Amino acid sequence: MSAPCVLVLDDNPLPRLDRLKGRARVLHADESSLAELLPEADVLLVWNFTSDAVRDAWPGPGRRPVWVHTASAGVDRLLFPGLMTSDTVVTNARGVFDGPISEYVAGLVLAMAKDFRGSWELQRQRRWRHRETRKVTGTRAVVVGSGPIGRRIGRTLTALGVEVELVGRQERAQDADFGRVHASEALPGLLPEADWVVCAAPLTPQTRGMFDARAFALMKQDAHFVNIGRGPHVVEDDLADALLEHRLAGAALDVFGEEPLAESSRLWDVPTLFVSPHMSGDTLGWRDDLAEQFCDNFDRWHAGEPLLNVVDKKLGYVPHS
Repeated sequence: MSAPCVLVLDDNPLPRLDRLKGRARVLHADESSLAELLPEADVLLVWNFTSDAVRDAWPGPGRRPVWVHTASAGVDRLLFPGLMTSDTVVTNARGVFDGPISEYVAGLVLAMAKDFRGSWELQRQRRWRHRETRKVTGTRAVVVGSGPIGRRIGRTLTALGVEVELVGRQERAQDADFGRVHASEALPGLLPEADWVVCAAPLTPQTRGMFDARAFALMKQDAHFVNIGRGPHVVEDDLADALLEHRLAGAALDVFGEEPLAESSRLWDVPTLFVSPHMSGDTLGWRDDLAEQFCDNFDRWHAGEPLLNVVDKKLGYVPHS
């Protein structure tokens, strides 16, 4: 029996797949060669998870990979009709980014509450100006997204003394961490009381554009908004208008509708907006963690065991266990 073929849609640096030596034939493709090599693959590792090449190269009827793994938590780039209607199993990198992203969000909350940006600017100007900043303990956060990342964010903020309301696709009347999980329909009623609103939802047709002018109008004037989910969750012009018109106190975006963010984008110049280049989950060694996770799942697949992190292609994410 020949060794299975693992095809890697590459990005630099390449993944460390030494554990597959002798058990799999590993091929590497870039965006231009993916279509030619894809019919050879039993398994496709989408290492370059910002690419749309799989959508363009996906074969029609005939041989296709039986398993596609993306080295990202979001799977929206893979939810095109040809893959969704196939029997190919899709898995994701659920679990790798939870801790780093929750730390990043907590850092943003503290930075905005304590006005670190103002302190750095006054230091640059050599100005000594005493100010009073905001206490985090006792504030309220609404975290949208009840998957592992959203839940980890909620637990981290709770440790800072923040009262957290978690919003998911469906209501859960009893939840071990948060008492209850609110259904998405409850979000408009939660926004007016929130000091911090954090978007950590998967990108689906239902969540696309969910934070628009109407949502921002429901928030308090001294509230802050953070998006570490997907760029299309936010209508960026509506957010910029709300910030520039002082209808929101501040915001932070780590993801954008178009990446990289164009130099001409007005978002760069919004004074109360933190802009970061899709890096909230990327800590030292994160690529090695992703490679190890894939190799662990390959061990299961090779042994005929159930894969971990199997995505429900209709829902667009890994369902709760």
